[in-house]
Amino acid sequence: MGRPRGVDDVVILRAAARVMGRVGPAGLTLAAVAGEAGVVPGTLVQRFGSKRGLLLALADQSVRDADELIGRVRRTPDGALAALAELLTEATAQLATPQAFANHLAFLCADLADPQLHERALAVHHAQARAIGELLAQAADTGELRAATDVPALTRTVQAVTAGAGLTWALEREGTLGQRLRRELDAALSPHRPPHRPSPRRPSHPSPRLQPLPADTPEDS
Repeated sequence: MGRPRGVDDVVILRAAARVMGRVGPAGLTLAAVAGEAGVVPGTLVQRFGSKRGLLLALADQSVRDADELIGRVRRTPDGALAALAELLTEATAQLATPQAFANHLAFLCADLADPQLHERALAVHHAQARAIGELLAQAADTGELRAATDVPALTRTVQAVTAGAGLTWALEREGTLGQRLRRELDAALSPHRPPHRPSPRRPSHPSPRLQPLPADTPEDS
């Protein structure tokens, strides 16, 4: 029998993501991740081989995390649009501060220049696009959105709004990222919602039955 692995890989990768948010690309070292995870650096070398191997493993875990999150929000009982809002806010939960947002953005820029990391980042992007499209289609089917909504076009809009909302929030630093995402999502969806039809108002008290007016009678002579 082999020796027990001790700390699970997922725990180490979660620790790496936290370190990424705090220190950015320049400060991410195997020693820093090992300290966060409570293991020795040699454990990371044994598991992942190098810093690049750790980053590739973290990118693979991001794809799995995206699929798991999508499956979880689909079970939200409050409707497709509520599930969509939860998907977008949960997907950016690690970007809770402008500094963390900037650091993760710096890693994304590095991903764009690395074919292997780009492949994994694109897989997360496509998984989120499919989930957004499915939730928007469900919302159109159930009446939360207009039946004629162009779901593919709105899916692209929602993804663009999400990316832009994060950047403007990090610049303006007003409220939380989750609040900004929900506000911008509501603005993007608003033109596609069906018109509100208020229920007919009823009087608070029943109107008295109208009685016929008495007929004119001739005056007594």
